Amino acid sequence: MSISTIAPDLTQRPPRSPRVRLGGYVILPRAIDKGRAKAAGKLGEYHFACPLDQRFFDFVKIIADDLYAQIKAEKGDWEILQWIQANAGYKPSPWEIAQWSAFQEARGFEAVPSKERVLKEVTRINAERADIVTGFDLLDLDDFVTFGGKS
Repeated sequence: MSISTIAPDLTQRPPRSPRVRLGGYVILPRAIDKGRAKAAGKLGEYHFACPLDQRFFDFVKIIADDLYAQIKAEKGDWEILQWIQANAGYKPSPWEIAQWSAFQEARGFEAVPSKERVLKEVTRINAERADIVTGFDLLDLDDFVTFGGKS
């Protein structure tokens, strides 16, 4: 099986939601999807190792390029998780992973410029949406609308 057969085509559909977990980690499956799409030339408007992905890389202390090499080697999600667990500079306990993931999922917009940017983006998509309060909410909505969903 080649990378082009397992890579999602991110010009046709979004990567997995940042809420999806692998090994308890949020963000990781989305980063893997973007890495696979990058390797297959199907990344579209997305970016591998973006600031969201970097939150995960910083938490476990791995280098994005090292993970990308594993992705390009056509490893499955489980194999990638095992590689991370073996090679991470920081090996968090299950409770730390759960706490970190919960924090990332609930993370709002702290600074005024961030809040203004989010308000502008939500207004562009649908000014009636009052339920967009976290970064994950905004990413999920943007992914859905970008690929034809009704906001």
